[in-house]
Amino acid sequence: MAHVLVADDDADIRNLVTFKLNQSGHRVTAVEDGLAALRAAREQPVDLVLLDIRMPGMSGLDVCRNLRAEPETATLPVIMITARSQEGDIEAGFAAGADDYITKPFSPRELSSRVTALLNRAAT
Repeated sequence: MAHVLVADDDADIRNLVTFKLNQSGHRVTAVEDGLAALRAAREQPVDLVLLDIRMPGMSGLDVCRNLRAEPETATLPVIMITARSQEGDIEAGFAAGADDYITKPFSPRELSSRVTALLNRAAT
């Protein structure tokens, strides 16, 4: 199916998301910080990116802005997965260019459904 890039500094979340997406048939590249996420997205084609907001080195918001600024990744679907749930945080995620925003804790099934929905929209 799709190749999904997961960036989260929490190993438990990264492993859970990777497991669920693999279970759904996706290929996953998982990294632990924003700089690694940006590097991975530039070096290998991915179909969708899941970003935590608070990560060492570079925030998910900054990664998203960088992806949107580069022609090769400008239309790449991006979902923010974060514990930041205030209205201003959600607005900041969408302002940075995110296509969807999921707050922690989240349902792995819901995450998988949102990934599938966004991939389907991007394919049309």
